[in-house]
Amino acid sequence: MYNKRLVFIAACFGMLIFGIVMAVLGAVLPSIIMKFEIDKIDAGSLFLLMTFGMLVGSMVFGPIVDRYGFKGLLILCAAIIAIGIQGIAFAPSMFILRLSLLFIGFAGGAINGGTNALVSDISEERRGSGLAYLGAFFGVGAFGVPLLLGTLLDRFSYETIIAGVGAMIVLPWLLFVFLRFPNPKHEQGFPIAEGLGLTKESTLLLFGLILLIQSGMEMTVGGWSATFLIEEIQVDAQRAVLFLSLFWFGMVFARLVLGALLQYISAATILRFSLLLAFIGSFLMLLSNGAGIAVTGLVLVGLGFAAVFPVIFAYVGDIYARLSGTAFSVVLVMALTGGMLYPYVTGIIANSFGLRVALYLIPCSIIISAIVFTIVLPRIGKSEEPATEYRGMTE
Repeated sequence: MYNKRLVFIAACFGMLIFGIVMAVLGAVLPSIIMKFEIDKIDAGSLFLLMTFGMLVGSMVFGPIVDRYGFKGLLILCAAIIAIGIQGIAFAPSMFILRLSLLFIGFAGGAINGGTNALVSDISEERRGSGLAYLGAFFGVGAFGVPLLLGTLLDRFSYETIIAGVGAMIVLPWLLFVFLRFPNPKHEQGFPIAEGLGLTKESTLLLFGLILLIQSGMEMTVGGWSATFLIEEIQVDAQRAVLFLSLFWFGMVFARLVLGALLQYISAATILRFSLLLAFIGSFLMLLSNGAGIAVTGLVLVGLGFAAVFPVIFAYVGDIYARLSGTAFSVVLVMALTGGMLYPYVTGIIANSFGLRVALYLIPCSIIISAIVFTIVLPRIGKSEEPATEYRGMTE
């Protein structure tokens, strides 16, 4: 037996750790650029490397949790991330920095997938709401890193602040060690053929394509916005990092509200509105010449991005409940492919044309995402019901 409430709390702490992983590079990127004297292409390659690690972690976690359960995965990943963040803080060379990013990316990808699959499994009656509240803790972690840097950089070095963040991960690690988790779904052996069959499910692949675009946009906005504010809006580095925290705060706030709204409003309606909000926010940010409008747009983008992952994960968890871990692996591998490529491509474009031009990738991608969702929506049974009560059928 296990305590469902405590397991949910543990999953939330795991997602908070993933939020830290997602935000840490973007928050310290201006400092890294100055410390190691790298250009935008080299900076973009750091996102590529970290997200490649996330992709590998997302690829392997699903069969592991379906076969062996969640406890060992969470313990190992939290330990790797705590050590890897110390590597980022005190890296004496680009080699150590890259190695640390690769390892925290791998562990972050696995802990992200594992916590989403865990909450999906224990929240059958309120899956959409559970995943939305879980996603809010991602925002807490992502919001906290730039907030700490923005408020403390005038008193401490970025290395000291980031090292402190890494040390705090010991606390949720202890929770993972002593808490009891649900038993594995397939203790007698993983159904390999059935798992591989998920890679041919066209509906699942369309969900994955939406998340590919979404992850790419989130990594790009979270990674490059502080640099955009510094270079294009002439905001000083400390304020730019503080303003970046508002992007993540918008995501936290929206997901807390989303957890309640999904019980009364259809997931499809919420997702459409969210994409529209993000589209408007991205144009406000890109067309602005002052900090006020740019930051307002950045916050609107955070609010709009909040719904996409929880809503799509709720659909995936409902339709593919028997092999939820493996299904989450499939869509997360696709998602992190986008997360790996988008910031790197943004760096290449920015190096030639500037960040303002490069970031027009965001509104263009939102349009594509809306089109793909329109295509997949007819395949989802009862799409106009709240996602918390949705029950779909595979093809």
